[in-house]
Amino acid sequence: MKPVRTRFAPSPTGFLHIGGARTALFSWAYARRHGGQFILRIEDTDVARSTPEAVQAILDGMTWLELTHDEGPFYQMQRMDRYKEVIQHMLAAGTAYHCYTTREELDALRAEQEAKKEKPRYDGRWRPEAGKTLPPPPANQAPVIRFKNPKEGVVAWNDAVKGRIEIANAELDDLIIARADGTPTYNFCVCVDDWDMGISHVIRGDDHVNNTPRQINILQALGAEVPTYAHLSMILGDDGAKLSKRHGAVSVMQYDDEGFLPEAVINYLARLGWSHGDDEVFSRKQFIEWFDLDHITASAAQFNTDKLLWLNQHYMKQLPATELAARVKPRLAARGIHTDAGPSLEKAVALYVDRSNTLNTLTEALTACYQPANPTSELLAQHLTDEIRPALADFSARISTVDWTQPAIAALIKEIVGKHALKMPKLAMPLRVLLLGQTQTPSVDAVIELLGRQRVLAALQKIA
Repeated sequence: MKPVRTRFAPSPTGFLHIGGARTALFSWAYARRHGGQFILRIEDTDVARSTPEAVQAILDGMTWLELTHDEGPFYQMQRMDRYKEVIQHMLAAGTAYHCYTTREELDALRAEQEAKKEKPRYDGRWRPEAGKTLPPPPANQAPVIRFKNPKEGVVAWNDAVKGRIEIANAELDDLIIARADGTPTYNFCVCVDDWDMGISHVIRGDDHVNNTPRQINILQALGAEVPTYAHLSMILGDDGAKLSKRHGAVSVMQYDDEGFLPEAVINYLARLGWSHGDDEVFSRKQFIEWFDLDHITASAAQFNTDKLLWLNQHYMKQLPATELAARVKPRLAARGIHTDAGPSLEKAVALYVDRSNTLNTLTEALTACYQPANPTSELLAQHLTDEIRPALADFSARISTVDWTQPAIAALIKEIVGKHALKMPKLAMPLRVLLLGQTQTPSVDAVIELLGRQRVLAALQKIA
């Protein structure tokens, strides 16, 4: 069997977004599943829009998702000599030709065709044909080079996602493969790259379906083997509209900024248009073992932010406390919060993780544990009432000598509320306000144990 070689070939005109990351993931996983090679290629021929910053953003996104490539990154701008060499061979073989049609002539041709309600297309006026006499080339005018597309028959392929697709060659005009300044065009460069790099499977978005018949014809003209194509359906936003910046079409690295784990994003991307039975949660290793092209759906996938958040919380809860603490610590430090002199960060993340669905919400929740409590006067007035002060004073006197374990602290709280005929929230709420300056926290006995005796006793002095 031919070795499996896939590629991810982004244009560095922007960040790596969710759609591109899914394409990279599926291409990477297919190569890994079959013991093949995954190639990274940067298609940077759009010089006006390609930037080093965009290249770096793509590389950063791939690194964060751990989609490691086996070869590359290759840059098309570094392969110009190869493209020009192939074009010269095509000119010599008669599969390409010089075209001197001016921009004004093309505009006039388009206007005439549109007036007749015909499909705008180049009419082949400079195409060499048997028995056809071409005019002499205009002086001082650099020609473009066009591919001599077959006129008869159909170009067809069995798309691994969409099934068989056929396009009549009569629908395709002669594509420009090199501009007048000699620079090759996108569809031509892609063909030479896929040929030279031995790409066996092209997995990409279905916005490339219209390019495929042209690329197949060029590959066949080059005598190259045509790869298997798999065109992935688009991704829709939560509202069913085309994915946009407001619901997911943002840089992959923004998900890092917002506190998502790469493990969760990978798992979520895998389920955007592919499935393995009813499995929703699976490891990267399982995904590689299961992934195939047969179970990619041809219908559009829908982005669901709530499901991504749920999945992210699942992965956060699966992390060992030491690892979760290591991921949160830099985020706390970025807020000016240093944890070395405070409660155990490992114990803190274990206590708060059930209440957080991103590293950022966890960081936000933990901040109060490492700062002096500063409850507002309104909170103090609301919860430190004359009714509760005797119970708080009783608790303050007793807590100084109790064993500093959650069960012992819980037993003391239960004893105090019973003694003073209170319901649990009547004591728990003011304790939360005094200790952390807020009313929403994990179980108050667990919070007390986490904060430590010294800090708790200091906070309870505010009762007076």
